[in-house]
Amino acid sequence: MTRINTLKTSFGAGELSPHLAGRPDLAAHRDGARRLRNVAVHATGGLSRRPGLRFIEAAPGPGRLAAFEFNREETYLLLFTDRALRIYRAGERVGLAAAPWREADLAGLNWTQTADTMLVVHPDYPPQTVTRRAEDGWRIEPWEWTRRAGRSMQPYRRYAPSSVTLTPSGASGRIRLTASAAAFAPEDAGQLFRIGADEVRIARVVSATEAEADVTGALAGGTAATADWQEPAFSPRRGWPVSVVFHQDRLVIGGSRSLPDRLWLSRSGAFFDFDPGEGLDDEAIAFPLLSDQANAVRAVVSGRQLQVFTSGAEWTVSGDPLTPASIQLRRQTRIGSPADRAVRPVDVEGASLFLARNGRELREFLFADAEFAWRAQDLALLASHLFAGPVEMAWDGGSRRLMVVMGDGSIAALTAWRAEGVHAWTRLETDGAFRSAAVAGGAAYALVERGGCHAVERFEDGLGVDAAISATAARPARSWDGLAHLEGREVAVVADGRALAGLRVAGGRILLDAPARTLQAGLAFAHTVEPLAPGVQLARGAMQGVAHRAVRVTLRLDGTRSLRCDTGFGFRRAALGDDPFTGDVSLGAGGWRRDGAAPLWRIEDESPLPFNLLSAATELKVTDI
Repeated sequence: MTRINTLKTSFGAGELSPHLAGRPDLAAHRDGARRLRNVAVHATGGLSRRPGLRFIEAAPGPGRLAAFEFNREETYLLLFTDRALRIYRAGERVGLAAAPWREADLAGLNWTQTADTMLVVHPDYPPQTVTRRAEDGWRIEPWEWTRRAGRSMQPYRRYAPSSVTLTPSGASGRIRLTASAAAFAPEDAGQLFRIGADEVRIARVVSATEAEADVTGALAGGTAATADWQEPAFSPRRGWPVSVVFHQDRLVIGGSRSLPDRLWLSRSGAFFDFDPGEGLDDEAIAFPLLSDQANAVRAVVSGRQLQVFTSGAEWTVSGDPLTPASIQLRRQTRIGSPADRAVRPVDVEGASLFLARNGRELREFLFADAEFAWRAQDLALLASHLFAGPVEMAWDGGSRRLMVVMGDGSIAALTAWRAEGVHAWTRLETDGAFRSAAVAGGAAYALVERGGCHAVERFEDGLGVDAAISATAARPARSWDGLAHLEGREVAVVADGRALAGLRVAGGRILLDAPARTLQAGLAFAHTVEPLAPGVQLARGAMQGVAHRAVRVTLRLDGTRSLRCDTGFGFRRAALGDDPFTGDVSLGAGGWRRDGAAPLWRIEDESPLPFNLLSAATELKVTDI
């Protein structure tokens, strides 16, 4: 019989897919785990119980969160809901504005921001500006295209065949336009059409070939039939922008319902001027993405080059600076982005992380200097089992954690420290479901659904429960209120450092068994740490099918108040004392097994007290063959 000592000093590879259980030869197996739930992995390799969620406010229903950052001192969290926008600052609601978007359409929203203005687009709604105004609060208003020489500088497009002509009945005032073939639809009413260099506004559509219009100024061509006419590129009939971004002092619009593969770049320094003019260096640019496959634009990102993410591929648009003459368009990779909703890519250390169209991959779009080419490595390859219909992403730079909100209500969290070699996936769960996430002002927020009700909550270090409140009283008290959002629920409590369970909220308050001065109260959640099976390689071969058992498990802890672990005898709670414990805890283990895929120990604990694991040493007995 052989004794073997193993030492696990890092969880830097995170939770690995069950499909890798037969690959102990992989380098990730050394630093990986079988299950990591509701924990945060650190750059040093250890892990801790994730921060709890502080309750901010009940939300009226489903929605999407977004950050609005004017500067470091003025950072806001926006919540888009059904026809309303809620604005938060430092955990308090500071504004409310009416909005045009319906609940069913929130998944299609895309946005970008400059200074105190956010531009929000949706393919089925006119684009809007969200503006923070010191004098009258927050406003949501349609875009206002630049007007120059009495004309609108919005993008125009010829949708009808080039042979179709328009014949005006007059050169000024209210006129009738007659088309040589079908050219009008009822949705054109109110839209500006260009005839030559002049504009008319459609007042009423009579039929597919006739419309009444008001002339702005006078028509230079008089009443002669002309094929030189255009309609707005964006309109109720043709659809509205899909994505937007600011790049090289231009506003870039990517795609629309009728022109899904087209890009528009505004005039330099004039974000709402899209008149191509004579093609001068500072004038607007428009072009399609032409290739051998569909390229519906899903997102545009400003990086070292303009990056375009489409339903079928990833492109770059280069030029220093971008001008009509210098622009270069190249397809780089063929992955594709989701087509059913707008999932905005996030920038992490110069790489654009985007969700693949198949919904099972997280790709890192990055220029590789060694290869002198763009690549799109799959960062979720070793943890693809955590992906269950991703719907949203948010990057928390403070904790170095990417949160990918899944359709099943979980969050797949990636802790990434590239230089330190930490690339760890974990799964975050709560009593309910995560529906959206955003990072604003250095704090991570989540929109959570519980029992059909929604709430805005904030991840906060020092909290051990979700939907939480915390308070301090001048004098010790038994009765604590502020829990109306958890009426009738059983809550977990930390009172003066003591963990209490089994308390139920009644009338928005709880009653403690003894007075306390400090309190945390909210919904319990369990953290789980389960290592991979011991993939020890001996001269006779792998552990697979070899009888073995753990003799002792030694866990090195740091500032830990609660430890509940199963080492083969069922779950037992370690006696750590009342103060935070730092040091080694040795636990006897047992149970012979031949299942080489089963872990030798498991930690699972709902206690709201701190837990920090640095390393784990296991002493094994293995039968000789």
